[in-house]
Amino acid sequence: MWSVLLVEDEVFVRESVREIISWEELGFMVIGESGNGTEALELITRDKPDLVLADIVMPGLNGIELLKQTRQAGLNTKFIMLTCMGEFEYVRQAMEYGASNYILKLSMSVGSLRDTLRKVSAELSAGSHRNVALLEADGIPAVVAASAEAPDTANPGPGGAFPEDEVKNPPLSGFGSLNGPVVSHPEISKIIEYIGEHYDRDITVKSMSRYVMMGENYISALFKKKTGHTLIHYLHGVRMEKAAVFLRETDLPVHEVGHRVGFPSDNYFIKIFKRWTGCTPSQYRHREE
Repeated sequence: MWSVLLVEDEVFVRESVREIISWEELGFMVIGESGNGTEALELITRDKPDLVLADIVMPGLNGIELLKQTRQAGLNTKFIMLTCMGEFEYVRQAMEYGASNYILKLSMSVGSLRDTLRKVSAELSAGSHRNVALLEADGIPAVVAASAEAPDTANPGPGGAFPEDEVKNPPLSGFGSLNGPVVSHPEISKIIEYIGEHYDRDITVKSMSRYVMMGENYISALFKKKTGHTLIHYLHGVRMEKAAVFLRETDLPVHEVGHRVGFPSDNYFIKIFKRWTGCTPSQYRHREE
């Protein structure tokens, strides 16, 4: 296993990078974390990690100075620098200190990061002393991720085509309860709370990524990891539970129930409801009578 040190002053960004990648599958093991460059240099000198993922702009030493002083200490530790579009001068400096590659934060995906880690692993295995540099953050938590999401819509697509939802759905309960499931990530909790309060609105992965200021691919993958559901699947669960309450407790027409839980298309509402419950809204209402 190659050892890895994560250096990022934004705690939730650091946590996200750690959790979104299956490190051991790629032959790496995260041995430590740091929130500033000065502390990171001490850890690098002491622990001599094989790879450092470092933010470029952070307290203490910035990522470039951290890389520079690591080199001055005679260490050939590989570096992946996390950066944004306005930091190309930093990227240029990183290249001068041995960087061989970089990835823009806002366009970073799990696939691109995995590819880079494989490259680093190959270099380490070959005994190469070249450094790999990537990119870093501008404080906007929109880092890594791959789209673990179903189509980014909760409504019919162009021409009336319906995106496919999961075929197997959990019981019709629990999704609409108060604030939803308890998760450890603050941004995911914020999305869950928003869905619980605004399930009748037009909600997409894109709108939620903007709401928490995170990348679409990243928030999609993280939501699935933290809740066990894609964001759209979870949204449908909340809507179906709310729809069931309307059907049991009111005499509202089926199309009105659909509209009240966020489905402008009657056919799509009926299709999704039947997929979740095994019966149409009308059948469900009569069964509950």
